[in-house]
Amino acid sequence: MSVREINFDGIIGPSHNYAGLSLGNLASARNAGAVSYPRAAALQGLEKMRGNVRLGLAQGIFLPQWRPDSAWLARLGTDVGSAEPHIRAAAMSASSMWAANAATVSPASDTADGRTHLTVANLVTMPHRSHEWPQTLAQLRIAFSDPRAFAVHDPVPAPFGDEGAANHMRLTKRHDLPGVEVFVYGRSGGAFPARQHLEASKAVARLHGLDPARTLFAQQSEEAIAAGAFHNDVVAVANENLLFTHELAFADKDRFYADLRAALPSVEIVEVPASAVSLADAISSYLFNAQLVTLPDGGGMALILPTEAQETPAVWRWLEQMVEGNGPIRRLVPVDVRQSMANGGGPACLRLRVVADPANVDPRFLVDEARLDAIAAIVAAYWPERIAPGDLCDTRLIAQIEQSWLTLVDHLQLSGDLKP
Repeated sequence: MSVREINFDGIIGPSHNYAGLSLGNLASARNAGAVSYPRAAALQGLEKMRGNVRLGLAQGIFLPQWRPDSAWLARLGTDVGSAEPHIRAAAMSASSMWAANAATVSPASDTADGRTHLTVANLVTMPHRSHEWPQTLAQLRIAFSDPRAFAVHDPVPAPFGDEGAANHMRLTKRHDLPGVEVFVYGRSGGAFPARQHLEASKAVARLHGLDPARTLFAQQSEEAIAAGAFHNDVVAVANENLLFTHELAFADKDRFYADLRAALPSVEIVEVPASAVSLADAISSYLFNAQLVTLPDGGGMALILPTEAQETPAVWRWLEQMVEGNGPIRRLVPVDVRQSMANGGGPACLRLRVVADPANVDPRFLVDEARLDAIAAIVAAYWPERIAPGDLCDTRLIAQIEQSWLTLVDHLQLSGDLKP
């Protein structure tokens, strides 16, 4: 096989619930306390993956994490039965489903040693996500275990916040060619914290051995963060030589655009003006939190975006006009990921992009339609149908969540490698 882009989606876990833990994430806050539907959520995510496979894209998976995270609770001197409600909810969080926050990835063609580098994100800003990285790192070290092809790094140390690929873009003429890597950081956003620190971004670039001439650091606009764009991928997305972005995404867009054009003269920038699509509409519809992908066999680019974008008149009107204009994005593919969207994560949040030769990846983390069907059957049989906030301390629910995880991991033949 040859080098290509692989999208690794997080399977939505059986503890998926709406506890409203993510400060600055408007959808998470808006739906706090609502009843969640983990089975439907996971099936929606698997259907999105199935659609990608049918488009001819390479598809991988990451597994849900063991919940509740009893080891984390023990370090806090408590357990799931006696923990305060917000601590219990953090220990039960299924937020690792958003694989865009799993790590930052630099392909082999960009790095000094010619290997693909991955640095697991520390996610220190939010308590419910801060304890994800050990289990994420364990999966990364299995999936990308070939030391000739991959280097997997420990997280950047606290207090420097790193939220992974959600704040990282790569632009290039073609996926297997050297590219320009863009790290987007924040400083503040009104009442909301900036989650990606410049210091963390610079550390990842150094760890990956990137060429400074092809590495850019751009500040996210405070206006975007204040409006609810807690990650850059809520207001901008890139693929090959195309940057698709909102007019208000960056603090100093003119300088950033100039630097990007100097580093990659072939870059094409498609900017959605605020006069056509407001920040509020862009964020509520997750227009930019979409998978921008290159279709095989010269099919151009497709935008895999949530159905909420189709249901937002200003957004869909602009998108249809863009496609009719014969630009680089030739196809719009709406997908239903409403359960994830209600907690603040769209199609782009659910996946981590890795440019590599699939032959070098542990095959247990790669899927086709048959494997997705088998996983869907396990989800349908074992995942809880619904979870209300008050259910999180129910011992029967906890037992069901644990059995669901064990069944899936055993089916994927990973039980000897991943421990609860």
